[in-house]
Amino acid sequence: MQTKKKICKGNYRSKKGFGCGEAKYLYKYGLCLSCFRKWLIETESGQKHLKKQVIPQAKKEVKRKEKNVIKEMKLSLKTHKDYLSDLQKVFNKYIRLRDQNKPCISCGKPLTGKFDAGHLFSVGAYPNIRFNEDNVNGQCVACNQHRHGNVNEYMVNLPKRIGQERFNKLLQDRNTNLKISIPEIKEMMIYYKQKIVSLQK
Repeated sequence: MQTKKKICKGNYRSKKGFGCGEAKYLYKYGLCLSCFRKWLIETESGQKHLKKQVIPQAKKEVKRKEKNVIKEMKLSLKTHKDYLSDLQKVFNKYIRLRDQNKPCISCGKPLTGKFDAGHLFSVGAYPNIRFNEDNVNGQCVACNQHRHGNVNEYMVNLPKRIGQERFNKLLQDRNTNLKISIPEIKEMMIYYKQKIVSLQK
């Protein structure tokens, strides 16, 4: 439904005398666009308004559009690898939130301060299970980074945490091929972001 046309005549003292008196779609201050522009150019108050509001708003709009263009360009240039990297960050954040009150999967020490989302089977060797929740668990920085994942202790403790049946399933899954498309990656990101929000409540 279109807005009803109103008489362009201005509705503030500083704008009086600039209305054309015709029935038009009003732009601002009771003026049509052409009369509003005339008021901006021909009056001292209009010039002040131009410098104080119109120009700064126009600059903000230009910057906003530029940011959107840059954002769209970055998205268009993103590769499958980039999307996987983005998902990994979200997935790791979920794992850290999920395991924040559990001990380190390898050494058993409390996970205090900064800790990692450690993979039992590495991303490089087994990329097909990089997002398998049983394969990734909270791990202290010492075990994950300084002891190269402390894999032997990890292997011993994981069945105790998830059960032998799930552990055996993980051993089977590591040898299966898994290809995730970009749309599937996006869906997984939404899924884990929702789980993060749920854990943060």
